Amino acid sequence: MEVRDRILDAALKLLAESGAHALTQPKVAGAAGVRQSHLTYYFPTRADLLQAVARHSIDALAGQLAAAPGASPGRLAEAIAAGSADKRRVRVMLGLVTAADRDPAIRRRMRRFVRELRELMVPVLEAGGLKTDPESVAFLHSVIIGCGVLQLARDNAEARTEARAVLRKAVAYVARPRQKR
Repeated sequence: MEVRDRILDAALKLLAESGAHALTQPKVAGAAGVRQSHLTYYFPTRADLLQAVARHSIDALAGQLAAAPGASPGRLAEAIAAGSADKRRVRVMLGLVTAADRDPAIRRRMRRFVRELRELMVPVLEAGGLKTDPESVAFLHSVIIGCGVLQLARDNAEARTEARAVLRKAVAYVARPRQKR
């Protein structure tokens, strides 16, 4: 496994176990079994590391979703629900949001990251037979984020069941044919 990937995997594991506050360069370097200088070579700042971890996590989820081409909207909703229940992804996103709130440079990166993420969503949604106009993608993205955050905050079976139901409803809504005006 490449050093960069070891670092990203170690960072994801730390996030899953302890949240964004535990994501320090020394802790990640130790967990990855690399010197801190190696980590800072790939990720000079904590913000760079957070963004790369977010991208790594989202790319993995997009790959999982894309692996089931032509999935029905119901199966796609279940796969999205499983992805939004992943505490690591939610913690990474919350860490980025917190960092962006304090740092305009990270905020600019987040704007670009959201655009790129929504572009990644388009082929997955199209494969599931869903509409991919900008408003539909933004709607579904917002619902996914909200469900993930609420699941993390509540962390119980009721929250997971509710998130699945909400995501099924959101996917069904996006799958509906447009009404003529």
